[in-house]
Amino acid sequence: MTRTTIDLWVGFFVAMGLAALLFLALKVGNLATSNSGETYAIEAKFDNIGGLKVRAPVKSAGVVVGRVSDIRFDSEAYQAVVKMQLDTRYRFPRDTFVTINTSGLLGEQYIGLDAGGDIDMLKSGDVIKKTQSAVVLEKLISQFMFSKAAEDSSGSGNQ
Repeated sequence: MTRTTIDLWVGFFVAMGLAALLFLALKVGNLATSNSGETYAIEAKFDNIGGLKVRAPVKSAGVVVGRVSDIRFDSEAYQAVVKMQLDTRYRFPRDTFVTINTSGLLGEQYIGLDAGGDIDMLKSGDVIKKTQSAVVLEKLISQFMFSKAAEDSSGSGNQ
């Protein structure tokens, strides 16, 4: 093999490695191009969205059915308004329950849809009323610690 042939093969493998790294970076960052099919938009209001971000997945039964497209603050109701783009292949009843969940203990947050039993289906522009805000780990820990401290102080007076 000549020197130029070896250089060509090395360059080819370096280019393939860089392409693989770019692909992985896009997948990890949720920036990879998704199914560019038809979607419809729905909104939900939450008291606390935690660390939810734009482009976070919207899942139902563990299947990604859409993505978060926009997050804004409603200054009149003092709530976060989350706009989601759902794939038209997936239709949900109007009484669907929306939660903000976390993948694992400290993982990324995503929207979970629990389908209801209504006959009428959600349409583009609908606002879902039944929501559950994100569980903030720090709040849970502080509530647990303060409740334990209150039990200890009330228990010591009884002895």
